[in-house]
Amino acid sequence: MAGGRRGGISQLRHVVFEAGDYYWVKGGDWRPEEEREPRPHSLEELWENELVQEAGTHSILDIFRVVGPGENPDCNTVEPVTVEEARELLGADKLTREHVKDFDVFPRSRWIGRCAVLHDSEGNPQEIHFWGHSGD
Repeated sequence: MAGGRRGGISQLRHVVFEAGDYYWVKGGDWRPEEEREPRPHSLEELWENELVQEAGTHSILDIFRVVGPGENPDCNTVEPVTVEEARELLGADKLTREHVKDFDVFPRSRWIGRCAVLHDSEGNPQEIHFWGHSGD
């Protein structure tokens, strides 16, 4: 888990962008063929588009940073699940893949993601799970 949550989000954003696994408002199938535009070549180019700024990409690309302890989440951020939340809502100090199906219990808002460190059966951190809603 080198890089932690901030490194994880950066790596995931890169993978999603390179794979084209996001909503591209200028290239949707609902547009007539002659109005479609090719996908941007960089994240910077993507975010220069005003329609993308308004509608988002409906993916992790809409998230720019992970908030730290004591910070309030805002649009385009990810809020980590705290140990206190995990304990209170799921009865566990260390979350695992088995808990993911129950993650709807954690409070969330549109345009704000959540993330949780998932542990193996011995309690060692193994991966970071991101979820949430962006776009309209």
